Amino acid sequence: MTVEPSYVVPPVRELKRERKALILVREERLRDLGGIALEMYKRDRFNADLFVERCAEIVAIEARVHEIDALLDGTIGLRGGGGGAVCICGAPVLLGARFCASCGRSVGESPPVDGT
Repeated sequence: MTVEPSYVVPPVRELKRERKALILVREERLRDLGGIALEMYKRDRFNADLFVERCAEIVAIEARVHEIDALLDGTIGLRGGGGGAVCICGAPVLLGARFCASCGRSVGESPPVDGT
């Protein structure tokens, strides 16, 4: 009989400390993203890959903050399998999101049905 390791929720003070640090990092990354966008505009050299990479980093930070908020509120059921919710379009859905950040569909909305 094999026992799978279970996730142990860190103490509340550690979660709050992590959340505060992540909020500060998020704000810094948002300012940096604005600066990057301005420099790209001024130089007329838009680098979509860099921009998307930085946006994805910010979204990942926000996802972790939402997870911490849910843990602190006691509203999250910890998943043993790891993976989170995925929209019909294939994009990950952040905890607490009502709409997909990628396609704009309402979370839980079914795909459009072809009339043929």
